[in-house]
Amino acid sequence: MAPTATAIAVASSASRLAALRAVMKAQQLHAFVIPSGDAHQSEYIAECDARRAFISGFTGSAGESLLLSFKPKKRIKRKNTTKNTHTLEGLAVVTLNEAALWTDGRYFVQAELQLDARHWILHKADAPSLEAWLPSVLSRNTPSSITGGTVGIDPTLISVSAAHTLADALRAADPAHALRAVVENPVDTVWGADRPPRPANRVDVLEVEFAGRPFVEKIADVRAELLKTPGVWGFVVTALDEIAWLFNLRGSDISCNPVFFSYALVTANEVILYIDASKLSDEATAQLASAAVDIRPYGDIFADLGDFTRLNSPKKLWAAQSCSLAISNAVSVTEGSSRQTIGTKPNPHLKLSPSPIAKLKAIKNAVEIEGFRSCHIRDGAALVRYFSWLEDRLASSDAVEITECDGADKLESIRAKNKHFAGLSFDTISASGPNAAIVHYKPEPRTARRLARAEIYLCDSGAQYKDGTTDVTRTLHFGGGGGGGAEPTAREKSAYTRVLKGHIQTALCVFPRGTTGYVLDCIARLALWRVGLDYRHGTGHGVGHFLNVHEGPHGIGSRIAYNDVPLVPGMIVTNEPGFYEDGAFGIRIENVMVVRDVTADIENNFGETGWLGFESLTVAPISTRLVDVPLLTEEERAWLNAYHEDVYAKLFPLLQSPEDAEALHWLFKETRPI
Repeated sequence: MAPTATAIAVASSASRLAALRAVMKAQQLHAFVIPSGDAHQSEYIAECDARRAFISGFTGSAGESLLLSFKPKKRIKRKNTTKNTHTLEGLAVVTLNEAALWTDGRYFVQAELQLDARHWILHKADAPSLEAWLPSVLSRNTPSSITGGTVGIDPTLISVSAAHTLADALRAADPAHALRAVVENPVDTVWGADRPPRPANRVDVLEVEFAGRPFVEKIADVRAELLKTPGVWGFVVTALDEIAWLFNLRGSDISCNPVFFSYALVTANEVILYIDASKLSDEATAQLASAAVDIRPYGDIFADLGDFTRLNSPKKLWAAQSCSLAISNAVSVTEGSSRQTIGTKPNPHLKLSPSPIAKLKAIKNAVEIEGFRSCHIRDGAALVRYFSWLEDRLASSDAVEITECDGADKLESIRAKNKHFAGLSFDTISASGPNAAIVHYKPEPRTARRLARAEIYLCDSGAQYKDGTTDVTRTLHFGGGGGGGAEPTAREKSAYTRVLKGHIQTALCVFPRGTTGYVLDCIARLALWRVGLDYRHGTGHGVGHFLNVHEGPHGIGSRIAYNDVPLVPGMIVTNEPGFYEDGAFGIRIENVMVVRDVTADIENNFGETGWLGFESLTVAPISTRLVDVPLLTEEERAWLNAYHEDVYAKLFPLLQSPEDAEALHWLFKETRPI
């Protein structure tokens, strides 16, 4: 951005805050927690679930809001600790006189622009955690006439793990503090009739030719995991992408994510899908009936869990740690139990453990991997058509006006012509100059910058195809090189080349089985670290197969959770180091990769461990105009030239029509060896 107040519309939320405080007082709450997710702990959410954005105006995917009915007297310094908490990457606090929001490094600049500075204070990632900060504020600022403070939460919107962690922290600070589950969400009360309706879009079958396996086999795999886990009677599936994967179904209830609102329950003898049955296509209904899947209304999950628990006690229900507090509260042998006051003891009828589906889904089968390869070739051709069009238009005349939104729309229109296209996988980040420094920037028509040849252009985009999901970032500069316009600066070229070095070294990694993405993360950063630079996001995330573009449980990054999940063959992960100079430019280079076994390709196999590496699936030129070639090693130059040779060979056959002549010329130019 050079971030200005006009780059992203500032939210004026004074009236909403006042209305919310009034509702909180009526419910006798001293604080109210507003997570950024939905009842399924989704990263991307439907408009009806954007409660935190409605109150604060901040639209980033990271954040958790907390509203207080008193004023903090002073800020609390962060303690030096490595303890992992359940706080999401941000929270907001509102008092009678002020409001504050916490978020992580991906959103610092965006939050500064979107928050109304008259009513909100932005706390960055070095602020204290929710668990550390809230008890102290409650203890220091609760009116003396009140014993303890009452913190309200919507039990459907907070994970059971986070709820108990917060309850522990509150009671450790003051036994009189209480965490209470509200029956009616105060934000929904304020939102009222203006709140968007819950989506109820059609759900269709994903054919086995794309999924690779019948859904009955996947259910059998889950049941096999149940049999291996003593003392459990079933597994409740709460994550939307896990449900879509399990049943080979896809929907569109959340923009860019082919999922649908539902729950599922798998036991040794039954499989139940909780969904609005009217959403199911005839084919989906028939497929589920063929395996005797019981279809029940979406909201019946809570009553059913209580009934099943009473029938199967003392055995436990298995649920992922991310399941909501409402799910946990429903798992009870006491009929009609409401559990408004949240205790600190775990539910004795619930086994919280990583979802067996998460790992099964993360390891792609041969059909899915081949689908990834195929869709990335088609996607790469679309990118070449777009970038060649853009460079040609920018070179034709300085008077040609193409905004960031124009670019994003043009790219989508090109992609939409591809075989098996089913929509974007996320909103395109089409960012010019200083806007490229905003990691998750989204251009808006009213404020979009005009693209200029003299500025860096960062394009992070992706698509959903029935045979796979793409996510690719390219950073380009269209000036200089005899074509006119300012040359890239030495600073831009140095930073770009160091990002490229990190990307290449990650792609070249060979590592023993058992290695995690946490261990590999520093490899992508090393060239930047050597000159005191870095970036505030992970290096890579998993990618779903025609599913969510961000997928766990694995990844490459500094989050300690990544150290719990070794990379194994078949996992898909991105490779996307970057660098962002606030107010000036941003750089990111991203490919999607698949983990593969390379033991047979290397000379040794120390300890008979087995060795792994990566295959880059993304097929699109990496701009060399910004490369400071002497900074590259011979190995890095060889990798880049070999990659471009492969890109040219794969895309050349797709660009043979007369209307692709310009794109083919651009492909040839951009893949020449350096």
